[in-house]
Amino acid sequence: MVLLNRIYTRTGDDGSTGLVGGERVGKDDLRIEAYGTVDELNACIGMVRDANTRHQTDAAARQQLDTQLLNIQQRLFDLGASLATRPGSRRPGQPCATVGDIEWLEQTLDAMNAELAPLNSFVLPGGGPIAEPLHLARTVCRRGERATVRLGRHEPVEESDLKYLNRLSDWLFVASRWVAKRAGEPEPLWAPWAEKPSVDK
Repeated sequence: MVLLNRIYTRTGDDGSTGLVGGERVGKDDLRIEAYGTVDELNACIGMVRDANTRHQTDAAARQQLDTQLLNIQQRLFDLGASLATRPGSRRPGQPCATVGDIEWLEQTLDAMNAELAPLNSFVLPGGGPIAEPLHLARTVCRRGERATVRLGRHEPVEESDLKYLNRLSDWLFVASRWVAKRAGEPEPLWAPWAEKPSVDK
């Protein structure tokens, strides 16, 4: 149980913060960077849910996406709690990403991808008011993954936490395409060899 009845404590005024278990570390610690980026990702997912509520006209797609994104937000809190805990401070049953969580991402990703045409180029970020923040969330997810990899080079991290972030970035990419298709939005593709506009001099 988490009880939050006081928001500021002044204990972080010296640039430190507490990990699960009570250890104080600098706010620029690799572990803080990792779970802080996961927290940022969770905020991005919240923005996607709001955009989905306001802009998705397909009721079935709106409900499906919101349910899935809410599940992801819950799992990201689990993952953040895991990253905020050094291995020696872990308790039995402490939340972390699980094999089942990763399998759920794969199953729902495959279901969305089955509705999409194969790609023959990279997608340019865009695709409408719901797909756009999904692309942003994808890039933040990749940054969280990189931060977790850096942390793992110095101390152990849960393997499933890293796998979850890797798979989630794929999920967010496919979800952005799926949302754009459901909304009838164009999907701009990278055209590296396309003719470039001339510059008037």
